[in-house]
Amino acid sequence: MQKQKCWEYMQCGRDKTKDCPAFRKNMGYMCWLVAGTMCKGKPQGTFVQKMGDCKRCEFYKYMKN
Repeated sequence: MQKQKCWEYMQCGRDKTKDCPAFRKNMGYMCWLVAGTMCKGKPQGTFVQKMGDCKRCEFYKYMKN
């Protein structure tokens, strides 16, 4: 079974609005590597700035299992 992309798993609708850098760069399987991703409705910072939040994210945990 193939894993879902972040916008599918989180059901955030970013695949419809197309305003998330992870969607535009087709990085739905590794969104934590993309600066400025739209998490919880707000743009996030750089990889270093957001990594702590990403490690607590349910999608990140899903992908790491």
